[in-house]
Amino acid sequence: PAGAGGVAVPRAGLKKWTLPPDYSGITIPEKPKLKFMDKVPAVPKVRREPRRLRDIRGPSQVATDFTQGQYGILALGGGYLHWGHFEMIRLTIGRSIDPKSMFAVWRVPAPYKSVTRKSLGHRMGGGKGPIDRYVTAVKSGRLVVEVGGRCEFGEVRPFLDRVAQKLPFPAVAVSRESLQEMRREEEQRRLDNQNPWTFERVVTSNM
Repeated sequence: PAGAGGVAVPRAGLKKWTLPPDYSGITIPEKPKLKFMDKVPAVPKVRREPRRLRDIRGPSQVATDFTQGQYGILALGGGYLHWGHFEMIRLTIGRSIDPKSMFAVWRVPAPYKSVTRKSLGHRMGGGKGPIDRYVTAVKSGRLVVEVGGRCEFGEVRPFLDRVAQKLPFPAVAVSRESLQEMRREEEQRRLDNQNPWTFERVVTSNM
């Protein structure tokens, strides 16, 4: 502001700069990009399996927490990933990350479950159809892929969101902090629930 006589008086102030994040404990693996997944499992004899929908029902008990990376894609529902989804994830993330400072790891196995399908126009009967493709079953709450390195969430979120929108089940890009916040809010909603007829009570009481 101008002082006496309309002369601007210079002032010196203190600026509070935010400290950059500490990446001292992060190590980049030898192969930072996602590895290629086989389209067909290497088993000596392939067998046709039943549908077994329990593979995608309910919450996941494995791969629910981060192991190496700081960011990832969390499945919010159950579904099947086929080989095309694996290639989409691998190519999209591989083109977007910098291998010198970032890395990505799979949290789901390669396609292992066989899905049968009869040819178009085939009559009913005649037994189970031949194997059409292989898929990977994913339950709700499971991490599909992890991304880490010397980077912030704002850098990786755009391409993680692009991948999450193309998956065959609802998914969202998360960080370690946002995942903890989501679970904290879920636990708080459970504690604040005033309805006595919860799903857990109905199941345990066999109503």
